[in-house]
Amino acid sequence: MSVAEKIREKLEKAFEPLLLEIVDDSARHKGHAGHQSGGETHFNVTIVSAAFNGCTRVERHRLVTAALREEIGNPIHALALKTLTPDEAR
Repeated sequence: MSVAEKIREKLEKAFEPLLLEIVDDSARHKGHAGHQSGGETHFNVTIVSAAFNGCTRVERHRLVTAALREEIGNPIHALALKTLTPDEAR
């Protein structure tokens, strides 16, 4: 299973998102810290979920990183997050 597939599986289970976009941005970081041949180290994630209602942006990011705790650091080196409630996504 690819890293992106693992991310998708875990975030879908944890947040039941209305929208989940996962972009492997590793190629743009070739030669930078944390880059590995084969990619799957740098990701941009957009997630829209009612689970974020009432949460600050920091709280939302903490929830996502907690869901991905096994992947953060290895193999995920960098994770850019856009976390929205359904109302914010409209």
